[in-house]
Formats: sequence, C-alpha cells, structure tokens
Amino acid sequence: MNRYMIKYLRLLLLPFSVLYGLIILIRNKLYDTSMFKQKSFDLPIICVGNLVVGGSGKSPVTEYLVELFSDKRIAILSRGYGRKTKGYILADVTASAESIGDEPMQFYNKFPDVTVAVCEDRVKGINLLKNNHDLIILDDAFQHRRVKPGFSILLFEYQKLLKPQFLLPAGNLREPFTGYHRAQSLLITKGPENINDHQKKVCRDRFDKSAKENVSFSFLTYANLVHLISKEQKTLSSVSKVTTVFLLTGIANPLPLLMQLKKYTQLINHHDYPDHYRFTVQNIQHLVNAYYKDPAEEKIIITTEKDAQRLLDDVLKELLLNLPVFYLPVKITLHEQDKATFDQKILDYVSSTTRNR
Repeated sequence: MNRYMIKYLRLLLLPFSVLYGLIILIRNKLYDTSMFKQKSFDLPIICVGNLVVGGSGKSPVTEYLVELFSDKRIAILSRGYGRKTKGYILADVTASAESIGDEPMQFYNKFPDVTVAVCEDRVKGINLLKNNHDLIILDDAFQHRRVKPGFSILLFEYQKLLKPQFLLPAGNLREPFTGYHRAQSLLITKGPENINDHQKKVCRDRFDKSAKENVSFSFLTYANLVHLISKEQKTLSSVSKVTTVFLLTGIANPLPLLMQLKKYTQLINHHDYPDHYRFTVQNIQHLVNAYYKDPAEEKIIITTEKDAQRLLDDVLKELLLNLPVFYLPVKITLHEQDKATFDQKILDYVSSTTRNR
C-alpha cells in the first residue's frame, strides 16, 4: 500500500477516530474524577508505557529498571501479548512464548532472580505478587486505568514524535496525546546518539511548560551477538562488508536495527513480519532455504532477542539447529546530562514509598 493510499484511508477513518477519541476522553475523565475507581497499593508500582500501538522501547526500559534496582525483590507483570493462554500465569521452567508471550519470556530467560508473571487483570496480578516483592514493574499498562501506579514512565519514539499523530483507527495513538500529563517521566527513545540542542527543543516543544522538565533523552546501544542455541557470543564487528546477513524480524519497527546492521554490511536479506508474529514452519523453512541457496562465503542469520523467544519452539529450533543463528540484544542508554536526574527521580520514589505492615 503506497503512501497516497494510506493517506486516503486515514481520511476515511478520521470520523471513527473522533468517535474513538471521545470515548477515551470520557473514560479517562471518569477515572480522573474517581467515578471509576482506581486501586492503589502500598508498595512501589512503576508503570512503563506509551501512547501508541507498537514498540517504543518498553522492554529495554523495563530491563533498565531491573538493573537499577538489582538489590530489590522485583516482579515484572505483563499482559502477555500474543500468548495462547488466559488468566494469571507465573513464569517457570515450563514457560514458553506461547504460554506467556515473547517479551515476558525474554525477561524470564534474562533475569533468573526476577519474578515474571502475566495477567490481563493487573489488579489481580499485583495482589498475587505484592506480599513477596519490594517493587512491581508493570510492562505496557499506561492505559490500564484500574491500577493507579505510583510512578509512570511514558515513552515516545523520537521519529514518531516529530510526525503528525492520529488516534486509532486512522493512526496509532491509543489515547489523546494529552494523556502524557499522567506520567511522572517522559522518555524519548531511539533518538540520535549525538542529539543536538535544536533537536531536543523540537521534542520538548511537543509538551506544555509543566511537563518539559520531565523529558529525558535516550538512544539504543547493541551488545554482542548471542547464538540462539549454544549462547556463544561474537562481536557485531565480526559482520563485515562481505557478510550476507539474513535478518529475521517480527517487531513493530525494525528500522533502527536495519540502520545499525548497515553500518557493517549492505548485504541484508530481510525477512520481515508483523509485531509479535508467530513464526510458522513454512516461514523458517523459507529462511533456511534462502540461506543455503545464497553463494556467499560469509553469511549469518540475525534476529532480535524478542523474536528469538519464538524460535525456541522445538520444531522451529530443530530447523535452525546447525545454522549460525544469532540474536542481537539491545539496551537503552540515557544521555549523560539526563541519566542522573532520570535515575534519581525513580530512586527517590521507590525509597519514599513504604508498605503498611
């Protein structure tokens, strides 16, 4: 679908966006005026969310918080988007991307000392976790208004923030942009590593005066490549200009990853699927066939850490068993002038929030 067709389709959907926005405004007003009840808790609850459908870097921010509070008993509570199950599930050795979702599975595999749970009803989930934890991180729960978190971090992807945004279904906004007023911290993600003052000002000017001081800036950094099966690591610089990369993604915005890989090679064969896509045997067989047919002497299959969780299915893993399949972990890095303030505000919130014992 070309950009003109997309523009035309958006115009057709605008009346529905107006209706949707009106419904969301009324819903939020009912929560803001306490006509709809919110549940508060007597332990620190940090919500990581965004205003749009699709990825803004919530998983790297959640992992950032886990590392920031490494001395705490932490639970991560997610809805478990894309899972085949329902209700409350505590991740354990039997968990899979199908049972708890790919992002919770990533957290579970990465942080063995952190409790990971999924539940559509966040109030129920918190109640089941609160007695054994010092801190609960809510992954993607900004619109779950039944919970009143003590601290909300709202994420805005740099490139999307600079463009006009529309409410669903004409655009990707889940709620009106003014919803940012409910957040204590506004974090710009996936921005330029060397962002200048003018670029920062353009971003800050999207918010009103009272919120500008809550804006921080971050960019993505990539770690070593990790083998899907053996967990062997190799540096990204091992990919050279003569290396053919078979890139497998099922994420909302693969562009930052593509741009990163193009620093090393232009020979990229991209197998691109929608966010949270459940890879089939046919999809992976197609990838494997393309890999074997390519005459390049140096070639590698690269995927994201989130997508890797869906490749650990026994059947899919068998297809990839003898191939150089690596995933590329990504981290969020705050700009030096923002990091201390961003961290301290969250640390102060957690230290000041005590339980009623």
